[in-house]
Amino acid sequence: MDRRSIVKSAGLAGVLAAGVAPAVHAQATVRWRLAASFPRSLDTIFGSAEKMSETVKALSGGKFEVSVHPAGELMPAFGVVDALEGDNIEMALTAAYYFTGKDPSFAFSCAVPFGLTARQNAAWRKHGNGGKLLDDFFAQYNFMARSAGNTGTQMGGWYRKEIKTANDLKGLKMRMGGGVFGEAMAKLGVVSQNLPAGDVYQALEKGTLDAVEFVGPHDDQKLGFNKVAPYYYYPGWWEGGADLEFFVNLKKYNTLSAENKAILNAAMAVAASDMTAKYDTYNPIALKKLVADKTQLKAFPKAVIDAGFKACMEVFAEHEAKSPTFKKIHQDMRAFQRDQILWNRFSEFPYNQYVNGVKI
Repeated sequence: MDRRSIVKSAGLAGVLAAGVAPAVHAQATVRWRLAASFPRSLDTIFGSAEKMSETVKALSGGKFEVSVHPAGELMPAFGVVDALEGDNIEMALTAAYYFTGKDPSFAFSCAVPFGLTARQNAAWRKHGNGGKLLDDFFAQYNFMARSAGNTGTQMGGWYRKEIKTANDLKGLKMRMGGGVFGEAMAKLGVVSQNLPAGDVYQALEKGTLDAVEFVGPHDDQKLGFNKVAPYYYYPGWWEGGADLEFFVNLKKYNTLSAENKAILNAAMAVAASDMTAKYDTYNPIALKKLVADKTQLKAFPKAVIDAGFKACMEVFAEHEAKSPTFKKIHQDMRAFQRDQILWNRFSEFPYNQYVNGVKI
């Protein structure tokens, strides 16, 4: 097998194991730009773009480079999809549900309430119908989406006051990712605001926000939310496994050589795995520090989650009635999820239930 075939079929792991560098040295140097929706300070999310860039450069021997730019450097955090549509950038790192104002179906590529976990989402995208359905949908916006990493199940956010009943949500001004979750929370009286991560602390400090949900302990501690909101709730039932994503301009991607396509795909996969591993490693460490610093860790009352579930199902039904695309993707995801729930009853759920109840 020649080196070109190895790069195409083996991905990064195979290339490194074989000790073979891709045969791209005779090609012209390729320079791409990636615009992120996140600040550089987030070593988990923004770090995924850096990891991807480093891997592309290493595999190509410096013949293919992707420069990465935090939110605000090339464009505003939420300007990346318009830039991709206009062929102004080659790549973006973002969360798809930031753009549900364009179409609510964007949310399925990141997370929807009571949706898939990280592993379930990867399975649906890679071996179920999810990848094809979403690629078909995003093609109209001139990009394809590939995972940049999954946060796992998120926390329920920071609050300036306790949430004891669903009535405590009424009138609450809350930063959230948007999409179906924002619409459902509106039904419960929450005033949803979709702000970039870098703008949230000041709004929470000034009281123009009453609450914020972002990701989990590691990122939240870096952003300082514990300094201005004492109550930290769990679980984030609206993000059972949120996928951050690389959006890749289709026109630019199709101009790449076969070798560079293989390099980019391998690098994105490496970065995605790295991000998820970082979250699993860093979140428990940060959570212990937050609790030691007097953060008040609290579980959402079941009645609050029940109210959220009811509101979310109403929103899903409303969108299904208006959009055949939304209905097709949603119903496919739920069918896949039902099988995953069935298997989980006999696998990870009883295992985790036991392990969580004993002293390790």
